[in-house]
Order: sequence, then structure tokens, then C-alpha cells
Amino acid sequence: MSSKYGKYILREPLGILPLKEVQTASIIIGHHGYPEGWEGLRFNMAMHSIYMPFTIEKNGHVHDEDEILVFAGNNPMDFRDFGAEACLTLGEEGEKHIINSTTVVYIPKGLVHCPLEFTRVDKPILFASIVLDPAGYKREERPDIV
Repeated sequence: MSSKYGKYILREPLGILPLKEVQTASIIIGHHGYPEGWEGLRFNMAMHSIYMPFTIEKNGHVHDEDEILVFAGNNPMDFRDFGAEACLTLGEEGEKHIINSTTVVYIPKGLVHCPLEFTRVDKPILFASIVLDPAGYKREERPDIV
């Protein structure tokens, strides 16, 4: 059956990103191009289930796009049920922020951020990175910021 609007439904947007610590399938949109009809999308996203402590980004970096990081409990009946802790570093000064509840972080373009370390995971949480640029994620490493 032919469908006029079926191209706007992306089933199974799953993939494995090159993170040895995340071996489950992640929900990925835009990291590997867009399906027909989605070319005008103005963001790309990767969403992961974090189930063990590890450092996802070891060095500070900046990029020319705004980014949103989402940390949420994995209980679909209560996203506040957050059983983990992460440490996110922001700014040239290396200001550390402890994330131990459902949290959304806005990172304006040009803001140095990371490392991002998941220090404790008592139960899996959802972590998403949404980059607000259709061209994808371009970054400049800043290893001097730790």
C-alpha cells in the first residue's frame, strides 16, 4: 500500500555508536544522514541507556552548534526515579556540576564542556545528546580543559 505520509515515520532508528561502554542499541537520528523527506530536520540526536559507570567524554571541547544534554530516569512511570550520578565540567574554569536527578543541560555554541563522567549507576538511566544543527556534530578538542 502506498502512503503519502509514511516517509515521516522512522521505524527502528536504532544503531550502535562507537562507545565500548554502551553495547545496547541507541536511538539515533541524523548521525548517519536523514531518510527521504527528513532532509530539512534541524537537529541530530543520540539517546543511550547508561547502565554502568564510565567517562563518555574525557576531554573538554567546544562546537559551533548549540547542544542539549538530557539525563532522565529510565522508569517510564516516573522519570524522576533517577538511580545514578554524573559529573559534567563546564566553562574555561572547569566548573564541575553533579547530576543526580533528572536534568536537562543547555550548552550554547562555543561553551567549553566535558569531561562527562558517569560516576555511579545503581539502575539504568537515559542519556541523550541533541545537537541543534542539521549538518551534524563538529567539535574542537580542548584537552587543556579537564
